[in-house]
Amino acid sequence: MQPEIPSPIDLRDPATAADWADSALLKRPWRPEFFQAFADSILKHFPAGAVRILELGSGPGFLAQHLLQALPKSQYLALDFSAAMHALARQRIGLGQEHIQFLERDFLSADWWQGLGVFDVVVTMQAVHELRHKTRATALHQQVKNLLQGDGFYLLCDHHTDAGGMQNTELFMSVAEQRSALEAAGFNQVELLLNKGGLALHQAHCHT
Repeated sequence: MQPEIPSPIDLRDPATAADWADSALLKRPWRPEFFQAFADSILKHFPAGAVRILELGSGPGFLAQHLLQALPKSQYLALDFSAAMHALARQRIGLGQEHIQFLERDFLSADWWQGLGVFDVVVTMQAVHELRHKTRATALHQQVKNLLQGDGFYLLCDHHTDAGGMQNTELFMSVAEQRSALEAAGFNQVELLLNKGGLALHQAHCHT
């Protein structure tokens, strides 16, 4: 296994988590376009919107808030390793929201996916690089595949190293590498839905 690349910030720290949340849309004001692309993809495949969704690295709840509004019949499990991020998400989404559960768990742990059940859709945005080395991504994607019901699928958005993207090629992947990691995990139908501002969103199915 490749050595872990340390994170420059501690997202478990409440002040750091709050700073990250405050700056996220300022740094990348196009993020809502990605949120809508997630929602559009889910509604295309499940028009009734009564789906069970797992989000990996749910952070301060931006994507969760958008999807719960777009898919009011959905059931949502928000998984993150940071209690501070969950606290921000609860504030953003509101205490009266009955369709979301919060789970504090680290997807760097080998057994993070155990006992979660199955989902129609697994989503993640700007979180896979928190594996702290890109070579760990395929193993994560294989674990995700175990959580998807028969016609379920995976929506993965992260930074890339192509034009306009990140410089660290050990932590981040090119768009082609992102696709290859999904295919290596057994997803045999991978589609790039959106590529903008250094972020790429892939949709991945596993059809037998």
